[in-house]
Amino acid sequence: MDESEPITIEISRRTVIEAGTTALLLTALPPAALAAGPSDNNEPPPPSATVTFQINGRSHELTLDPRTTLLDALREHLALTGSKKGCDHGQCGACTVLIDGRRINSCLTLAVMHDGQSVTTIEGLAEGENLHPLQAAFVEHDGFQCGYCTSGQICSAVGMLAESRTGMPSYVTDDLTHPMAELTDAEIRERMSGNICRCAAYPNIVAAIKQAAGTPT
Repeated sequence: MDESEPITIEISRRTVIEAGTTALLLTALPPAALAAGPSDNNEPPPPSATVTFQINGRSHELTLDPRTTLLDALREHLALTGSKKGCDHGQCGACTVLIDGRRINSCLTLAVMHDGQSVTTIEGLAEGENLHPLQAAFVEHDGFQCGYCTSGQICSAVGMLAESRTGMPSYVTDDLTHPMAELTDAEIRERMSGNICRCAAYPNIVAAIKQAAGTPT
């Protein structure tokens, strides 16, 4: 090559974007993170924590890693596997349980946050051999297919009916001055929208909830 000829370097638009993104990320990191290498991740785990709560009417005391979610505490430490781990991101509702009567995604909350509180899972809804009205309605209306989401659907429906009885409105409630919104199909679907049924048994789920609420189907 003739040394007098200029040297040209071809840089693509993709290369420029990648280099710029990398530089931006590096400038956002604190100096300690830049100095730490892959072998520096040897920090000891946090000390264990003791939590006491009522699970389905029975007192339990657990010593847990404080990072343990309520869902994992129920499933792995108490063998209450009715609450399912679906997405583990709070998006599907399969892990729904009741905390002091209010529904919550147990995969998004830590067990230690509920010390002294009452937790109800799907295992605690029936009274002996007598199913909870919502459980019976789900069976009667075939409100499930594979059943994986059913425990979360039922627990969520219990919490939702309690919310409705206190006059809590939803996004689709027309009359906010009425003490309790009528549980139409649209109301139930909106209030249960955080619980996903991948088998798409939604019409039967709505019918079951309306029956349990005393609303004609």
